[in-house]
Amino acid sequence: QVQLVESGGGLVQAGGSLRLSCAASGRTSSSAMGWFRQAPGKEREFVATISWRDSNTYYAESVKGRFTISRDNAKNTVYLQMNSLKPEDTAVYYCALDVGRYGTALRAYEYDYWGQGTQVTVSS
Repeated sequence: QVQLVESGGGLVQAGGSLRLSCAASGRTSSSAMGWFRQAPGKEREFVATISWRDSNTYYAESVKGRFTISRDNAKNTVYLQMNSLKPEDTAVYYCALDVGRYGTALRAYEYDYWGQGTQVTVSS
């Protein structure tokens, strides 16, 4: 069984930064990891993903150049560094893990496990 625990969310002013962390336990090797977000009244949307072996990354257009996903396989942890935050980035952010995928995964249905989410609020 895999458990994912996010941390690092909070309230920040527009233009500020936050760093989210997602600690994984259980069988996590050879797994793609990703971040998604869901704003009130909207569907969950893809933010970023990172592969297991070579740390290939892929980002949503809305966050490209502002957000950076990274991972530390020794610590079973994935990070999301969020810079130049905008009010439209306000959402609950979820990390996810796709067991057995060496590459990246962009679609929510590809992921097997999800964290409980962490709130990010960006004030204008």
